[in-house]
Amino acid sequence: MHGWIILDKPLGLGSTQGVSAVKRVLRQGGYGKFKVGHGGTLDPLATGVLPIAVGEATKLAGRMLDSDKIYDFTILFGVETDTLDAEGVSIATADVRPTMAAVEAVLAQFTGPIAQVPPSYSALKVDGERAYDLARAGHAVLLASRNVTIYALAAHPTRHSSGSWNRTAEQQPAPHGDPSVRWDDEGGEESTTSSEAPAEEVTLTAHVSKGTYIRSLARDIAIALGTVGHVTMLRRTKAGPFGLQNAISLDKLDELGQARALEDVLLPLRVALDDIPALSLTPDQAGALRQGRILAGIAADDGQYFAELDAVPVALVEVEDGDVRVVRGFNM
Repeated sequence: MHGWIILDKPLGLGSTQGVSAVKRVLRQGGYGKFKVGHGGTLDPLATGVLPIAVGEATKLAGRMLDSDKIYDFTILFGVETDTLDAEGVSIATADVRPTMAAVEAVLAQFTGPIAQVPPSYSALKVDGERAYDLARAGHAVLLASRNVTIYALAAHPTRHSSGSWNRTAEQQPAPHGDPSVRWDDEGGEESTTSSEAPAEEVTLTAHVSKGTYIRSLARDIAIALGTVGHVTMLRRTKAGPFGLQNAISLDKLDELGQARALEDVLLPLRVALDDIPALSLTPDQAGALRQGRILAGIAADDGQYFAELDAVPVALVEVEDGDVRVVRGFNM
């Protein structure tokens, strides 16, 4: 049991609770004791893709933190909360409701490299303490701006202030999982409501770099539109190479555990390194790397490789001038 189980995290569940659920199912299914960790925190009020690393895959969990992500999220205009989501209390209100034409026009400002200030209610540390602990204790929390990249950002109209809808639920675009897909209303019917009608809320899809806070992005988009807002729905549809097509519910996890069939959904350790080429080893070479020795005279371009022996992972390695050094070894 070395690999990845991808959960479709439900609303209200924390990332560490997702890890605990996998540990419990492994234990109840008689699989034995394995290390388990998650590949990137997902807020309890968010749903969607939560990669869970099992066994030797936990050595790659840190790399998942550096991967880009794709989210669907909804901004409700007119109210800003202290947490920037529906869990918080109102701290500002505004009567302005932007049109969809205005929303679409402003998105270019938030595409590409941008600077954003993380939410006060975040897990970032300030003088050794979590920002959200300080905020909950009533302290003023001012976090430094950070640079992130928004690779793509597109709007999907929802409800207008008149109470009409641009699309029914069935017509809403499906969650996006592939950054190469164009998001300009493909697969959806044309809106029958004017783009000049004031919108109460808007749903967007964002393909973002590591460290991006969607709640901050929503806040800043609302401000740029001359109003305020907060996130009412947040769903991660892709994390690194893992998408919703790989994800299972907690009920399905329990079902497979009881049937001792978790192997059916366990993705290979290698999947997390799908952008790294493989390096085939001889038994002697594999033995040397497992002992921490350097291989010399390897005919491979400089860079990182996934070294394997007969399809069995041996190590993540770095090649430089024909020398191969272990970056992370796998005990398989």
